[in-house]
Amino acid sequence: MQSLWMLVASFLFSIMGVCVKLSSDYYSTAEVVLCRGIVGVIFIYGLVMIRGGTLRTPYPRDHIIRGGVGVISLWLWFYSFGLLPVATATTLNYMSSIWIAAMLFGIAWWQGKKRFEWGLAGTVLLSFIGVAMLLRPSIDSDQLAGGMIALFSGVLSALVYLQVRKLGLLGEPEYRVVFYFSFTGLLAGLAGCVAIGRIPFWHAHTGKGLALLVTIGLTATLAQIAMTRAYRLGNTLVTANLQYTGIVFASLWGLFIWNDAPGWMGWAGIGIILMSGVVSTFYNQRSQQQSRQSSNLPAIDPIATEV
Repeated sequence: MQSLWMLVASFLFSIMGVCVKLSSDYYSTAEVVLCRGIVGVIFIYGLVMIRGGTLRTPYPRDHIIRGGVGVISLWLWFYSFGLLPVATATTLNYMSSIWIAAMLFGIAWWQGKKRFEWGLAGTVLLSFIGVAMLLRPSIDSDQLAGGMIALFSGVLSALVYLQVRKLGLLGEPEYRVVFYFSFTGLLAGLAGCVAIGRIPFWHAHTGKGLALLVTIGLTATLAQIAMTRAYRLGNTLVTANLQYTGIVFASLWGLFIWNDAPGWMGWAGIGIILMSGVVSTFYNQRSQQQSRQSSNLPAIDPIATEV
């Protein structure tokens, strides 16, 4: 199933997250966003030169929306880490899958003719319960502003994923979607450096710091390609649910690198997330098989035209 590309994306995003955390000792958020964009632009441009293709697009407006909203969401999420515990910021941002399910339900209700997959939406909710058990988020009264920022970043992420889905349905290839997002990130990183009055990377560097920046850029770019393919070709809710595996990967990195053991409730949460992913994948596969058998047509995504 094409949705399984989200597993690849989640694993790469988890590596990126570890490197972002480690790089905070060397670089500002603006510099990290800038470098991520630079590496993505260079990588995709080189790929196009080697394998062919074109960066010209008939949908510039959709790319501007995807890139602009995506960069704002990313920036807010990174910023929320300075205001909230990591567990709380991550949990609130990962509510994006819940928002996707809610948005699809709203679209289905409004149009009155789309079939909404309640079973898949249930697995998304089940995964979020697993995430909450794993991270056990908490928030104090003086952290409400940070909580709202992280929550809003999750809402914007949901809009971004649906926009990625829309671009895929319009026929835009993954490399073009990722290129323009990376280019938007590059511009946003430059603007951020100007805003804080700092010349990008005009300071002392270490081999470790530079290696972290390059790794952030490469893993982010490859993860974006895999994520875009998953949302373009897979079932939207299955892909959104599999996104939660990123929390599992991140927790394992925390255990191996920082000896941050999740505890029995955390392990139970990991089990729920994995079980929910398996159930959603099986549910979607069975639904497609039944659709093909009843209509004698090739299997299709039951919500492939929701955006």
